[in-house]
Amino acid sequence: MVVSEKPDGYTSTDKSFLMKKTNKTENLLSKKLIKQMDITIKKYLGILIILISTSICAQQDPQFTQYMYNTLSVNSAYAGSRGNFNVTGIHRSQWVGIDGAPRTQTLTIDSPVGKRVGLGLSVVNDQIGPADEFYMDLNFSYTIQTSQTHKLSFGVKGGGRLFNIDWSRGQSQDPDVLFQQNINNRFFPTVGAGLYLHGEKSYLGISIPNFFTDQHHDDIQQSIASERLHFFLIGGLVFDVNTNTKFKPAFLLKHVVGAPLIVDLSANFMFYDKFRLGVAYRWDDSFSGLAGFQISPGLLIGYAYDYTTTELQNFTTGSHEIMIRFELISAEKRLKSPRFF
Repeated sequence: MVVSEKPDGYTSTDKSFLMKKTNKTENLLSKKLIKQMDITIKKYLGILIILISTSICAQQDPQFTQYMYNTLSVNSAYAGSRGNFNVTGIHRSQWVGIDGAPRTQTLTIDSPVGKRVGLGLSVVNDQIGPADEFYMDLNFSYTIQTSQTHKLSFGVKGGGRLFNIDWSRGQSQDPDVLFQQNINNRFFPTVGAGLYLHGEKSYLGISIPNFFTDQHHDDIQQSIASERLHFFLIGGLVFDVNTNTKFKPAFLLKHVVGAPLIVDLSANFMFYDKFRLGVAYRWDDSFSGLAGFQISPGLLIGYAYDYTTTELQNFTTGSHEIMIRFELISAEKRLKSPRFF
C-alpha cells in the first residue's frame, strides 16, 4: 500500500488519525460542557425557586397529594369526626434534584371528646430555600346530627406561626438590603374556621384556615412574608363496586387571594379493606400515583409520587410523599370496614 505524503509533512493516514482524535476530544468537551451547563441551570433554577418561594412564603400554605389524610390541617371541623383517637404524619419532598425545593412535614392529632365535641392539634414544618416556617394550631369542633345518615361539624382553630429566613443558607446572596436581613422567629397569630358535612360514605367541607391578612407592615416584611386569605373546598364519595372493592373520587379546591385557583382531583380504589391504589391530577401542574396498605385495623401507611407536567420536569425527578396513620379503635369498631376518608 502506498501512502501519499502531503506538503505539510503529514500523511493521509496521519491526518485521518488526528481528525478522529480531535473529534473524540471535541465530543468529550461537549459532553462536559453540557453537563456543566446542566449543573449551572439547576443551580440558578434553585436560586430562582428560592427567590420566588421566599417572596410568596406565608402566602401559600403547603400542599399535599395525600390531602385526603391531611384534612385537619385545612379544616378544623374535621377534629374528632373519625370517632377515634388518631395520629397522622406526612413527609413531602417536592421537586427532588433542585436546590432549595420545598420540604414539608405535618403531624395531626385529634379525637372525639364526648358525643359532640372534637379536639385536635395540627403541626406543620415547611422549609423552602433559606426560609422555614413552623405552624401550630389547636382545633375545636362541635357536631350536630342533620339527618339519619349525615352530621354537620362546626370548627374553629387558633394558634400561630414562626417564620425564619437565614440568607447564609444556600447560594442566594444579593447586595440588596432585602437579602441581607435575616428574620428570626417572627410570630404571626392564626385564627380559622370551617364546616364539615360527613356521613359513612361522603363528605363535603369548606374552610378558611386563617382570617388574618397583611400582618407585616414594613417594606421588607411585606416583600417576604405577607399573609393572604386561603379558601378550601373539599369533598368525596365512596361507592361499593362489589363486596371487596370500594371506589372513591375526591377533590380539593384551594383559592388564595391574588393567586391562581389550585384544583386537585383524585380517584382511589380500596381492595379487601387492605390495599389502596389511585391516581391524582393537580391542574396544570402534575400527575400522581398513590398507594396505601392497611397493616392492621389501627395502622395505615401510604405513598404518593408526583410527576410534574411543567417545564420543571427537565430538572427534577419528581416529588415524593410518605404518610402513616395510627388509630386507637374500639373492639366494636374493629368489626366494621375501615373508613375510606
